[in-house]
Amino acid sequence: MRILYIDTSSSYLYTGIVEEGHLISEIKEDLSLDLSKVALPRIASMFEEHELRPDSIDKIMVVNGPGSFTGIRVGITIAKVYAWSLKIPIIPINGLEAMATSISAPIKVPLIDARRGYVYAAIYNNDDVILEPQHILLSDLLSHLSEVEDYMFITNNEIDLGEKKCGYNPNIETIVNRFCQGSSCNPHMVNPEYLKLTEAEESRM
Repeated sequence: MRILYIDTSSSYLYTGIVEEGHLISEIKEDLSLDLSKVALPRIASMFEEHELRPDSIDKIMVVNGPGSFTGIRVGITIAKVYAWSLKIPIIPINGLEAMATSISAPIKVPLIDARRGYVYAAIYNNDDVILEPQHILLSDLLSHLSEVEDYMFITNNEIDLGEKKCGYNPNIETIVNRFCQGSSCNPHMVNPEYLKLTEAEESRM
């Protein structure tokens, strides 16, 4: 089994190929505004580097949110076109779950800055979900943690969270092995999970 992993939900391209449970190639690169232009060529170069054909992939795993609205669409579009053309399944996964999977800590709090005092966040105790992934005020999130001692924030954003904070460096092998048996779906059924309305949708309300 060879699985392609794609995460473009931030300014970073996180992608890799896992074969029989082992990581054989990965890219972790901050592409910023060039993400939409460069992500696909970077993925293609990863295949070329290892002399792999695109049709050698058996499954695709893609992060479908939350995060950057534009970034999420980039990754999902690449994954859907790829999967549809090669007739292979897609497993969509939540980016906050992927973040939590990448570190060892008793209580894990993956967090993405959503601006204006809000964050995308969840709280996990190993495989148990204490707080479902959601768009939440940072102050409310901190209230949920007020009686919790041994927790760790996971984020690449510049948010003052004290000392209980570590950066997000995805362990792609661990993420893929954790979710590879998840429910796959028709490529056309994979949609972004923003966890909040877009600004255009909010302005119409």
